Amino acid sequence: MKAVVLLSGGLDSTVCMSVAADAGHELYPVSFLYGQRHNREIECAKKIAAYYGVNKHLIITANMDAIGGSALTANIDVPEGDENRKDIPVTYVPARNLIFLSYALGYAEVLDAGKIYIGVNALDYSGYPDCRPEFIQQFQKLADYTTKAAVQDRKIIRVETPLITLTKAEIVKLGMQNKAPLHLTTSCYRGGDKACGRCDSCLLRLRGFREAGIEDPIEYDFH
Repeated sequence: MKAVVLLSGGLDSTVCMSVAADAGHELYPVSFLYGQRHNREIECAKKIAAYYGVNKHLIITANMDAIGGSALTANIDVPEGDENRKDIPVTYVPARNLIFLSYALGYAEVLDAGKIYIGVNALDYSGYPDCRPEFIQQFQKLADYTTKAAVQDRKIIRVETPLITLTKAEIVKLGMQNKAPLHLTTSCYRGGDKACGRCDSCLLRLRGFREAGIEDPIEYDFH
């Protein structure tokens, strides 16, 4: 079965892609140039797609920087990370996963793919509302009424979230088990040649590797 995979170039999306590969799906990764503050994650996504030998890696341009409202798409400083913070951070990009999944749904219909894989996580994550199970459930309901495949052909395109209930440490362990190319990934919001090790995403990643008892294979500024 064909599967569309949302591939950011980060840890979670790469492990998610490894799950789809392990299930024997024909992989069709999709990445987005959405006006983010750096392109490092896209370069990583290209290497990860090549690692898996996919037939096609689709890169879609969506100028979400025109909307702004996020430290990832506007002239807003990326804050220092806080592992104990409970509020929605300024690195949240409004409607990002809704937009990405909508593109993926259309692509899946064109490909006649039965599944969409997305590496959202509701435990060790940055507090984004579009990473919650409730969001995925509501999107699935919408998708079931949106496509010609569903309405005419009675073919449901399933949104798969294999990481949604895992801790970051469990995600790291799963990636190692599946031989995912974690050394090719990036998680840093700042996008330097080396990860900053200080933003939310870096701190969550570092904690995950630490709790998994595995050394993070990427370089950080403080190493």
